[in-house]
Amino acid sequence: MARHEVRLAGFGGQGIIMSGYILGKAAALYDGKDAVFSQSYGPEARGGACAAEVVIDDDAVDYPVLTRPDILVLMSQEAARKYSSDMAENATVLIDEDLVPADAVPKCFGAPTTRIAEDMGRRIVANIAMLGFLTGATNVVSRAAMEEAIKSSVPEKTIPLNLNAFNAGFEYGQRSQA
Repeated sequence: MARHEVRLAGFGGQGIIMSGYILGKAAALYDGKDAVFSQSYGPEARGGACAAEVVIDDDAVDYPVLTRPDILVLMSQEAARKYSSDMAENATVLIDEDLVPADAVPKCFGAPTTRIAEDMGRRIVANIAMLGFLTGATNVVSRAAMEEAIKSSVPEKTIPLNLNAFNAGFEYGQRSQA
């Protein structure tokens, strides 16, 4: 695997920052890769645009800042407007198809991650469904590593719900295989 630059973007309150943390943890602690995680969000936090950025590499990350992400995850239309112009030429773009119109970004793959979470009765796990979609579609980290990172990052009583959301998203990702 070469260096991967991943940007996850959406609006505050969607768990974007937590998703970046979990992705970095899966890569570094459970897949034995080198990973660097950073975050950005506006002063309004909830509702405003935010992004989590993770650099993943088999070797030491020599430059920890994203230059042009090769994987872009978009969970809001505002995030699509703000971040879709700044990506690698052949980037893999994953969207929440219920919140981002497919025509907002060319050559994207979509999954109904918010709907998956709502169908489970907890919209709050949409970010975990998106991590499943990301894992299944890109293999940037292994399924086992992501499951371990989720289990060690969420409250214990919510582990089954989060793993169910992850697995549902993963199935969509397997069908997309970006």
